[in-house]
Amino acid sequence: MPRKRPTPEEIVAKLRQVDILVSQGKSVADAVRSVGTTEVTYYRWRKEYGGLGIAQVKRLKELETENARLRKAVSDLTLDKMILAEAARGNF
Repeated sequence: MPRKRPTPEEIVAKLRQVDILVSQGKSVADAVRSVGTTEVTYYRWRKEYGGLGIAQVKRLKELETENARLRKAVSDLTLDKMILAEAARGNF
């Protein structure tokens, strides 16, 4: 059975749980283990999502999706332009 990857909202919630546990006096390693992740994963998540709220994470993912869609559209149009330019030169 494939592993389920946590959603960005779940990641932000886990990061907040770790912050709460650390503020209560637990070590980072113990807090991360109690949340159910590894330290490496925690630091990677903190680097990517640290300081973001749930609404901000949703907006970030929407923007990343839109950016990917726009990049694909630009690359398709660029390819069409190159094909038309080559056909106009008569090199087909």
